[in-house]
Formats: sequence, C-alpha cells, structure tokens
Amino acid sequence: MARKKFYITTSIAYVNALPHLGYALEIVQADVLARYHRILGEDVFFLTGTDEHGAKVVKAAEQAGKIPEDFTDMVSEKFRELTRIFNLSNDYFIRTTDREKHWSKVQGVWLKLLENGDIYKKKYKGLYCVGCEAFITKKDLIDGRCRIHLKEPEVVEEENYFFRLSKYSKNIEEILKKDKIKIIPASRKNEMLSFLKDGLEDISFSRPRKDLKWGIPVSDDETQTIYVWADALINYLSGAPGRWPADVQCIGKDIQKFHSLIWPGMLLSLGLALPKTIFVHGFITVAGQKMSKSLGNVVDPFELIKKYGTDAVRYFLLREIPPTEDGDFTQEKFEGRYNADLASGLGNLVARVITMAAKLEIKNSKTKITNKNLKSLINKTQKECYSFLDGFEFNEALMAIWEIISWCDKYIEKERPWVESKNQKEVIGNLLFAVGEIAKLLEPFLPKTSEKILEQLKTQKSQPLFPRI
Repeated sequence: MARKKFYITTSIAYVNALPHLGYALEIVQADVLARYHRILGEDVFFLTGTDEHGAKVVKAAEQAGKIPEDFTDMVSEKFRELTRIFNLSNDYFIRTTDREKHWSKVQGVWLKLLENGDIYKKKYKGLYCVGCEAFITKKDLIDGRCRIHLKEPEVVEEENYFFRLSKYSKNIEEILKKDKIKIIPASRKNEMLSFLKDGLEDISFSRPRKDLKWGIPVSDDETQTIYVWADALINYLSGAPGRWPADVQCIGKDIQKFHSLIWPGMLLSLGLALPKTIFVHGFITVAGQKMSKSLGNVVDPFELIKKYGTDAVRYFLLREIPPTEDGDFTQEKFEGRYNADLASGLGNLVARVITMAAKLEIKNSKTKITNKNLKSLINKTQKECYSFLDGFEFNEALMAIWEIISWCDKYIEKERPWVESKNQKEVIGNLLFAVGEIAKLLEPFLPKTSEKILEQLKTQKSQPLFPRI
C-alpha cells in the first residue's frame, strides 16, 4: 500500500541580509512537523530555500562591494548552513537563481497565465514600497506609511504587465470562508477576509528591465523582468516536482497577503490544486523591540548555537515563543529556560536514572513498566503530543512531555531508589522506561538529544546533556 504523501514548505528567505533568529523560528517549526509526519510513517517532502532576485538584493550587493551573483551565492550559503546547524531534515534547498530548475518553471507558468488571458500590459501610476518590493494600495498604509516597513511609499509611474487578481477575488473569498485553504490562526484568516471585502485589485507582475536587470526576464518580452514575488511563489512548484499541493505552508505574518491572496489567484488561473493549510507565525522581538539591523539588536543564531548547542536553541524557540504570536527573546529568558527545563529538568533526570541503573547493572532492555500511574501518564502524553502537533501547538506538546519529567522527579524523591530496598530495581526499571519514552517523544523537537538519551540508555554511560550555565 502506498504511503500517504505529506508536502511541507517554508517561505524562502530573502537574501538581502544574513540570517537572524526570527527566520530560524520558521524553519525549526517546519522541521518539527516534517519529523512528526515521518514518525507517522508518511512519505514526507520538506522544502526550504532562498529568494534571490529583486532591487533590494542589488542594493545590498552594491553596499557589500559585490556583484549580485557573488553576493547571492554568499548569503544563500549562510542560509543553507543555517539548515545544517539547526539539524533540519529538509529534502531540498531551492534557489531562485537556479536557471535549470527554477527559471524554466517560472517562464512556463508565465506563458500559461498569459495563455489563460490573466496577464496584460498597461501603464500604471501607483504607490511602490521598496521594502515590500511591491506596489501597494492605500488599504496597506497606516498614517501614510507601509504597515510592515513603516516608510512612506514612492509614487512610481511605469508600464508593466499585470495579473488579473480581481477576476479571482470572489473565488478566493469563498475559499477562505469555507476553509478550503485552512489559515492558522483564525485571526489571520479574518485579517485576509477583511482585505477581500472591497475586492482585490489587479497587481503588477513585472518591472521594466532597464530598472531591474537582476531577475527572470518575461518569457516573450525581454524589456521586462518578472516581479520578484511572482517568481518566488513558484518555488513551491519548481523545488518539488510532482509534489504539489502542499499540505502545510509555513510563513511569517508579514508575507501572508502574498500567500493567502495572490498565490491562490495564480493557482486558480493555472488550474492547480490549492495548499491545504497555511500556518502563520509571528515575530521574535528582543527585549520587547522588533529585531532590526538599525537598532543593533539582531540575534545571531550561529553564535547562540555555538555557545549553547543546537537543541537548546530549538527548545527555546519551540517552548518560549508562542507558535502563532510574537514572542520575546532576552539572554536572561534564554538562560533561565535552559537552566530550569534542560539542565535541572531533563538533563538532571536522565543523568540520575542512568547513573543509578549502571550502578545496579539494570539494563533498560530488560525492564518493563509496573507503575500504573506512570503508564497512564505516558499513554495520555503520547496522545496529547500528537494532538498538539496536529494543531501546531509546539509549546503545549513540550509542556506535556515535561509533565512526565516532573512526575519522575517526584517519584524519585518519594521512592528514594538510591537506598537499597525490595522494590529498588522495580522503581529504577520504571524510570528507565519513562526516560526511553521521553526520548521518543522528544525526537521531532530535539532530535540530537533524543538520540543521545537512547544511546546512553543502551550503553549505561551517563554524559551531561545540558551542562548548567
């Protein structure tokens, strides 16, 4: 019997700047979901990558004293390195500068949209946000400024190709209302429905090539460059041939309009299936402020991992940052969570149990669970964990696992298994079983730690998992 397919994507990172902790949140959340669905026995394909065209990239390359090709190679490699240091299980890393895999797909999609009568050329005067690399409407402004970049847009007049998004406005509204694309959380769905109330306008899908050479040329008009967002969205097709539709698309709240409104419009025109779920996360703030280079408060994920290790950073992102809301990072919060939950909690429990078992030569493979309360708690937690992961509630799933750790700590204090007694071996056997189950439950969240615990159970050699800070 063929295994159920599960296709998950992240947004592709824009390469005008080096990676920061905010982007790491998204790829780690997606990795947990990919690993969880593999545990369920599904045929998973997990796609991530980099978005490399557009005016902001050209500007950043100039400031770095590089040509766009060399600059994008360098920054894209840093994002690829991020997937490695976070121990991601992605199946492919797509680059939009890949002429063979991506360009041909984008140009094919363009011709199909044109053939369907959904691309046309017109002169246009409108508000252009450099930060968004897009024409925006007055609805997108707050006090005359872009709601995302907080800067006044420029008034730009030029001749571009447009996509007939207005044609699909009613369809998209129905799709979102009926959850044919499920948007999580519901508040983000409501935000998109309010955009749709007055209908969607047609949108610019190209820029004059004289102003923007760094991008994919329009298939049958060399004087125009395909708009960076039209090009970027197509990575979900080009990066995983034969896999579409996506079961889950993980994105940040700042790019939701592109994924929940423009992308469905393109798919409707192409006659392709819609994504099943769009999962929208918030931002990471630093001591209550938005992370930004100008404020000098950007948190470098590479430095954080170098100092504390991959799984400690994964744990903080998944446990401390609410899955769909903004969450705050400070050094104090990070170290507090590390010491309390990882060093004193999980690490301490594993070390105590394995040390006691080794001393009495109790092998994990020969133990069975006899404590009914512990057995019941483990069974309940397994079900809860799966349910929480189905609902994208990573923090709740981890809290449930930590309840087993807390139960075991109380059990140790009550039973005092370091003191010789008639039920000493039975108590340690129960604890060994619990530690093994904790390791299995942690696999999607903290894969390296899970592996280390299972190895220590096998060899009966205790090594500190999370040395106290």
